[in-house]
Amino acid sequence: MSTASSGGAATVEIGGRRVGGAEPVLVIAEIGINHNGSLDMARKLIDGAYLAGAQAVKFQKRTPERCVPKEQWHLERDTPWGRISYIEYRRRMEFGDAEFAAIDRHCRERGILWFASCWDRQAVDFVERYQPPCYKIASASLTDHDLLRKVRSTGRPVILSTGMSTAAEIDEAVNLLGRRDLLIAHSTSTYPCPPADLNLRMIETLRRLYPECPVGYSGHETGLAPTWAAVALGAAFVERHITLDRALWGSDQAASVEIGGFLRLVSNIRDIEKALGDGIKRVYEGELAAIAKLRRVKSGLEVGG
Repeated sequence: MSTASSGGAATVEIGGRRVGGAEPVLVIAEIGINHNGSLDMARKLIDGAYLAGAQAVKFQKRTPERCVPKEQWHLERDTPWGRISYIEYRRRMEFGDAEFAAIDRHCRERGILWFASCWDRQAVDFVERYQPPCYKIASASLTDHDLLRKVRSTGRPVILSTGMSTAAEIDEAVNLLGRRDLLIAHSTSTYPCPPADLNLRMIETLRRLYPECPVGYSGHETGLAPTWAAVALGAAFVERHITLDRALWGSDQAASVEIGGFLRLVSNIRDIEKALGDGIKRVYEGELAAIAKLRRVKSGLEVGG
């Protein structure tokens, strides 16, 4: 449920954690399809995200027969399983009941949240069995109003990603979903995304347009600096793809962060949060020795901590 924090900015509760306002940045490690259909790899990615200090991991869930246009079903492509049809590739990439039950247990044992971007109504019904803390609307689905209504009908918080979308399309989606328990992620859907296309100041724009909604950042760039900049600009949450190796097969791997990089990502986010402070000027304990040594003219004002 959305509430106003003491600072006046909206917050939303996700899995017992408040996101937004003056709360710590929620760090989401997107596994997506970087598991390449392997449950063992998915477990290793969850463990890597947990080790790095992420609070949540995100998967994707599709019903291939509903999400792949029929004219593309029999197009062949090279995959880790050899050259097969596109529909067969999509089927092999999807986890079913057994895999998601194992993922659910694995995350619960480690105390890390998991949720998913669902690409069709049937996928929402599937993921709903696991009572996720929230849902993510992928940028590609922002204009799928039928899917938005289905996700909203669960009553769970929703993260809306805004890549590949116009301002008018974003506004239409926000109005359809309603602003209650809604979080908005600025994103540019290029994989990997060049710095000139990141447009991080959209975080400020979205915060101004939708003050009732915590605004965050979903990044697909190479490197970590833009994500740190997003935090400095006020992102309430950040999401980056995680991988075991950026050279692995898969369309998202190159724009992902390896586990060592994720450790640095989270550690420096926490340092940035401390460094931003509260905007109130004060003289700190550590400055008193410098005053005594370097300042020639004292003001006579009392020095506060």
